[in-house]
Amino acid sequence: MSNTYDAIVIGGGVIGGSIAYNLAKRGSKVLLLEKDRLASKSSGAAAGMLGAQAEMDGVGSLFQLAKKSRGMFPTLANEIKEKTGIDIDLINKGMLKICLNDQDQQENKRIITTQRQNGEEAEWLTGSEIRKKEPAVSEAITGAMYLEKDGHVDATQLTLGFLKSATVLGVVIKEYVEVHSFKFSNGKVTGIETNEGHFTSDKIIVAGGAWSNKILAETGLQLDTYPVKGECFSVVIQQPLLSSTIFSHGCYLVPKKGGRIIVGATVIPRTFNQQVTVEGISLLMEKAKYLVPSIVEAEWERAWAGIRPQTADGLPYLGEHPIYKGLFVATGHFRNGILLSPITGEVIADLVEGKEPPLNLSPFRVERMVKQYT
Repeated sequence: MSNTYDAIVIGGGVIGGSIAYNLAKRGSKVLLLEKDRLASKSSGAAAGMLGAQAEMDGVGSLFQLAKKSRGMFPTLANEIKEKTGIDIDLINKGMLKICLNDQDQQENKRIITTQRQNGEEAEWLTGSEIRKKEPAVSEAITGAMYLEKDGHVDATQLTLGFLKSATVLGVVIKEYVEVHSFKFSNGKVTGIETNEGHFTSDKIIVAGGAWSNKILAETGLQLDTYPVKGECFSVVIQQPLLSSTIFSHGCYLVPKKGGRIIVGATVIPRTFNQQVTVEGISLLMEKAKYLVPSIVEAEWERAWAGIRPQTADGLPYLGEHPIYKGLFVATGHFRNGILLSPITGEVIADLVEGKEPPLNLSPFRVERMVKQYT
């Protein structure tokens, strides 16, 4: 088999999978490399929330990116199901961004006003209206912003759906292949060296999540990113406890199929340690009990942690390397990687093909904010 490809994607998570899938849909011969197992890092640890409105305080460039990406999920879910039989479990039953005090209320009402002025649907609910909709929530919840369009998916199924759809279209995927170095000629990337040998391509995309900086180190570019550990746990309850996702500062509860509820997530910056701690899970348990007291009756399932890539300004890096042509970067999505995966795959495929993306990507350019650039 030839080791020459139209494009090579480094990273077997949801972002790398989406990029490989989008490139393959356009007829490119693509190789995707993952240094561990596919979907084994933050993509497999995510709760799968599509919080385009819940996660964004304003309506700036990240919100516009998130909103467009959220709108792509219904079509994407059908595409993946048709190609692979994988159901990404897209559920659109809304999200409640809840308030526990007057300050929360003022902030959420401000966001509602801003979003409505920009054509978005956002509704204010009083505490009693919330409990009429979600009887299990605590009396401590004084109000909430109800976001009907913010849903969720199964993060692992979405990631595997992208990857399997990519293979159906001819993408070659290799696990346990680590990139050792890049090859360059006349300011352009020409290939990579790995533990499985050399692969040739003049279009290479780094989508390695929190590990992207390590991959890019030899290129003289150190992105202003850092890892953030997020611990989660899940429980199962026989009778449905929630229909909407409950979103608050420091804790969310995402109801899944089969009575499963995912509770997350701690925020522990600047560590690659994926161990689950008693402290982290205990903190989440207390918060979850405070928001939904009857969750104490649920059966314990499991706990886990993921490492998410955050950036200093909170915006992902999406674009071409400022020195080397043909080398592209897609990282720094923090806890919105699942939400932003469809649009990221599309815009990176556009850049690789030399096309103008459907959105202004200048706020996300790679050279905007780096620690080191030589």
